Amino acid sequence: MAPLTMHSVPHGLRRPVLITAFSGWNDAAEAATTAARYLATSFQAEKFAEIDPEEFYHFGLSRPYVRYKSGSETEREIVWPATEFSVARAAGLSRDVIVAVATEPHLKWRTYCANVLELASRCEATLVLTLGALLAEVPHTRPVRISGSASDPELAAQLGVRPSRYEGPTGIVGVLNTACREQGVATASVWANVPHYVSGIENPKAALALVQRTLALLNLQADLGDLEEASRQYDQNLAEIVAQNAKIKAYVAKLESRDAAEEQAAEPAQGSDLPPASELVAEIEQFLRQQRPE
Repeated sequence: MAPLTMHSVPHGLRRPVLITAFSGWNDAAEAATTAARYLATSFQAEKFAEIDPEEFYHFGLSRPYVRYKSGSETEREIVWPATEFSVARAAGLSRDVIVAVATEPHLKWRTYCANVLELASRCEATLVLTLGALLAEVPHTRPVRISGSASDPELAAQLGVRPSRYEGPTGIVGVLNTACREQGVATASVWANVPHYVSGIENPKAALALVQRTLALLNLQADLGDLEEASRQYDQNLAEIVAQNAKIKAYVAKLESRDAAEEQAAEPAQGSDLPPASELVAEIEQFLRQQRPE
């Protein structure tokens, strides 16, 4: 059985764009997957295809989970970590949107990417857009820094992102972008920089920045009220932390100073003159846990 199953093949799609996000290594503070799910929900996307996980996941690492079937109090079902594709064809959209959210696969990345590209081809997608989030030495008090890349200069200009100069280990996002280029498929990647000292909690502010940049690129609109409110609450919680802890306040001030200097220089600083943040991470996460309702 082929890994890719398309329950229906949408016909007459209008310049569809395929947006993907993967939890795990490419998804600091769950910002990328939160952004992708928010877009799918906002556009009322409906599932139409999936990639079976059998060939691509180590189930001891990404375990399936069991749940009761809808409407039943006795019958249960297994939910596997499949890659699901949903399509939005709302009349209010200027183009159609396909969204895929999945856990980063463990095995056969080239085969996995070939299945994603097969779906993109069958749907005649005009662009594959990958979303990601990475940990960085950036302060939570500044606007979210967005970096990225694109397969051609015009697309890069539309994205308006600072090109990444990263070299090193990559995730499924990097492999998928390369596979797209090799197959002549237009591709772009947008990454949000997440403060490394608050990596253990969801970051709606970074997710909002990814959603806004995606909407601007595709010339689409969506109601962002819920995500904006979550971002305001996030900022408020962190402001309380900084006000109560002199050590954290001093650390954030150093980050702010360096961030401002980098903005003027238009070039990230090489290396770090900042103290280790491991002690601060525990303090901040403990405080935020205390703020959550029972």
